Amino acid sequence: MNKFCQIIILLFIIGCKNEPIKQVEFNQELKDELAKMAITDQIAAYIPQGKHKELTKEEWNAYKDSVFTTHQKRLSEIFNNHGFPGFDLVGKEGAKNFWMMTQHSDKKPEFQFKVLEKMKVEVSKKNAKARLFGLLTDRVNLNTGKKQIYGTQLDFDVTIGKGYPRNLADSVNVNKRRLEIGLEPLEVYLNKMNQMHFKMNKTHYDKIGIIKPYEYVVK
Repeated sequence: MNKFCQIIILLFIIGCKNEPIKQVEFNQELKDELAKMAITDQIAAYIPQGKHKELTKEEWNAYKDSVFTTHQKRLSEIFNNHGFPGFDLVGKEGAKNFWMMTQHSDKKPEFQFKVLEKMKVEVSKKNAKARLFGLLTDRVNLNTGKKQIYGTQLDFDVTIGKGYPRNLADSVNVNKRRLEIGLEPLEVYLNKMNQMHFKMNKTHYDKIGIIKPYEYVVK
């Protein structure tokens, strides 16, 4: 190799080594937008409150669908511009809000999957929460016909107030997998969800004489 080629290669290597790492600039405006969207999201995700109690079941479901669909379109725009917005871009609360609304984009599982793939990268850089990645993993798996891994997505036996994981893979080792991403034991999680479900549906349980939700034994 002649000296001229050696010099060119050396300059190329030096240039690559000295290339600055791209810094992500914190986006307060985007964080605020996600926070505002999240407020509406939680209204739609909960049971009807206030003026929404006056809606029929069909009207309430139409309202929920409208909120989740409108939000998904905006989330898609954000995702196309930024990928998964991590802590560096929108802070921990902003990243959580984006994740939460992605969870509710069940009519667009292909979008959820794309977000999951990018979120995995951010988790590896500690720029997103692993436990939230686990919840989205389960959501995507169920929405694409696969078994969930961490047991976070539940169905309920409304005769006794008992939640249980839907279509869970390898239930024997689920708590090992949950521990790896910072989730509490499944039994603890189920008891929390049972309490929440019971509170949200207390009128129903009062009618059938159930005074408290089912409680799993925590090992």
